Amino acid sequence: MKTTTAPVKAANGIAKGMTREEKKVIFASSLGTVFEWYDFYLYGSLAAIIAKQFFSGTDTNTGFIFALLAFAAGFIVRPFGALIFGRLGDMIGRKYTFLITILIMGASTFIVGLLPNYATIGITAPIILISLRILQGLALGGEYGGAATYVAEHAPDDKRGAFTSWIQTTATLGLFLSLLVILGVRTTVGEEAFAAWGWRIPFLVSIVLLGVSVWIRLSMNESPAFAKMKAEGKVSKAPLTEAFGQWKNLKLVILALVGLTAGQAVVWYTGQFYALFFLTQTLKVDGATANILIALALLIATPFFVIFGALSDKIGRKPIIMAGCLIAALTYFPIFSGLTHYGNPALEAAQKNSPVIVTADPNTCQFQFNPTGTKKFTSSCDIAKAKLASMSVNYENVAGESGSVASIKIGDKILTSYDAKGLSKEDAAAKDKAFSAELAADIKGAGYPSKADPAQMNKPMVLLLLFILVLYVTMVYGPIAAMLVEMFPTRIRYTSMSMPYHIGNGWFGGLLPTMAFAMVALKGDIYYGLWYPIVIALVTFVIGMLFVKETKDNDIYATER
Repeated sequence: MKTTTAPVKAANGIAKGMTREEKKVIFASSLGTVFEWYDFYLYGSLAAIIAKQFFSGTDTNTGFIFALLAFAAGFIVRPFGALIFGRLGDMIGRKYTFLITILIMGASTFIVGLLPNYATIGITAPIILISLRILQGLALGGEYGGAATYVAEHAPDDKRGAFTSWIQTTATLGLFLSLLVILGVRTTVGEEAFAAWGWRIPFLVSIVLLGVSVWIRLSMNESPAFAKMKAEGKVSKAPLTEAFGQWKNLKLVILALVGLTAGQAVVWYTGQFYALFFLTQTLKVDGATANILIALALLIATPFFVIFGALSDKIGRKPIIMAGCLIAALTYFPIFSGLTHYGNPALEAAQKNSPVIVTADPNTCQFQFNPTGTKKFTSSCDIAKAKLASMSVNYENVAGESGSVASIKIGDKILTSYDAKGLSKEDAAAKDKAFSAELAADIKGAGYPSKADPAQMNKPMVLLLLFILVLYVTMVYGPIAAMLVEMFPTRIRYTSMSMPYHIGNGWFGGLLPTMAFAMVALKGDIYYGLWYPIVIALVTFVIGMLFVKETKDNDIYATER
């Protein structure tokens, strides 16, 4: 490994307290990233309202699907943002690159708050909205790598995990802030006004956050590692070619993805996003209660990002991340079963006492993975399974005769599904309404609750389980920034670390809810979707333990690895 001589500060590791400049670096980088995540999560939290505002030219279900598609676009383009801004960061510097990313992110979010809806400007509204979402995703793809690299390159050698762990708190704090603002505006203006115009306020508020972030970042200096490299004339002229065109570097990128970030991502999204999805969509807990419980769990667990980051400076990054992946994989099933037991005991009882059987021709049943929201599942089998999955009903699959129409047996009752292929839009809607109503009535008669009963919910135990899920997040996420920065040489660090991080989090993590729902619908078990994060976390554990090397003692100023 080729190394360069580090400045006295880094070599001596001045770690006896944090200087004023170091505090400023962490605060400015973390604050800006909090604001960026706040902007990004607003859209996901308000997807249902945005569907009505910008996709009202379609039916309700299709509108919501397109709203989710627009949200997914922000995740899908994140690796491309990593390429674009990672290259800039390695060529022109960390400071100015992640100043650009926050300007793009903040401006895009503010414009969403001003954007006329479908009723005002027609099809132009959703086109502009999706374009803004793509810009947000590209900006976020460049922001994280810049912030993590910038902080790490300012940190003393023996405090790098502690320093960068503050960046790791930002995604959680950004989600928490977005939920807090939405809840505050909703409570102040009322539900009707919020649905009509109040939803715009959280987007418009971001302009203030943007102004503060830009003002602080403009006053910051370039990172010492990049400044030293630039002074020595060692800046990469082709960071993309170096990072991905040379096997010695590409190998590190691949290991960072499958041996670190893929597992980290699914644990992160399971503990925060999927837990919220499970509470609201599967357990039918009302949205306000679910958001408050998640927010409290995040608030209580957030300090552990810094605790595990600091611990990684002492015992290493790898043991903590690997332990988080393994423990999460081994305990997800009992934890989510516990959420059902304490969050909606009536649903748990119905699942035990009222078994449901779906009989269908296996050849007509598809795996309903639909990340783009554009595919239609029209067979009688797909319709029956999707409806039951959305109603949180466990069911047994029985193979029916070839060409037969799927049926659902609930106790002594048998309900025949329908095939929507070839039906007009109006006929399909009418069939869907009638079938859904009859199925809902039969399910309710079998004891399945339409929503969780607040009086039966054990909120302290639900909160404890949510806290444990977020604690796993802090284990895998707290040390990850320091480890990724340390894996790669200075000259291609921004580019190299950003790509595996955003493929892992944008694709493996971002697609988790969609994949999990498809798996639940396929198997007929509300917990079956957990196999997705469990398998990926275990793969990361095995590959990470075998092939990924500890990084905490690597020279941050090295231009080669």
